[in-house]
Amino acid sequence: MELDFKEIITVGMVLFAVIDIVGTIPIIVDLRQKHGHIESEKASVVAGMIMILFLFVGEELLNLIGIDVNSFAVAGSLVLFFLALEMILGIQIYRDEEASSASIVPIAFPLIAGAGTMTTLLSLRAQFHTINIIVAIVLNIILVYSVLKSSSKIEKLLGKNGLGVVRKTFGVVLLAIAVKLFAANVKGLFL
Repeated sequence: MELDFKEIITVGMVLFAVIDIVGTIPIIVDLRQKHGHIESEKASVVAGMIMILFLFVGEELLNLIGIDVNSFAVAGSLVLFFLALEMILGIQIYRDEEASSASIVPIAFPLIAGAGTMTTLLSLRAQFHTINIIVAIVLNIILVYSVLKSSSKIEKLLGKNGLGVVRKTFGVVLLAIAVKLFAANVKGLFL
């Protein structure tokens, strides 16, 4: 076990940008209006369990279907690239259709622990120690829980323009991370 605070901060920032819990506040507010109360605890715990489970089982699943981690990391960097473009340009490239319940689907999955998050976890696993990724996941889930609990207050505090600025800022960070992940793993494809 190698606890490294620099790795935890880096992984935590990557996951924060990918999960984009602040950027999803408008979606969460809309879901709250449609479905009533959202169980923040349930959504946060389920999302955390999905992420940690995928962190451990994801690589074995890839091996089972014959895909190496470098290939998955490169593919993941491309997914992150398009997620970042969505955040920066304010466009919608892809979104899952709405579900009828709100706490587990669509908040825990796919809003928090969606395809982008899963891809990111395996990409990060190729570069960082597992214990640091788990700590970063737990820290992000605590943050997700806090945001879910106080989403209406945050929306009023930041306003529409403030939310837009936060979303675009993390979009640029995510774009830089996607480029770094691509550069770090693309060499492994040709060895």
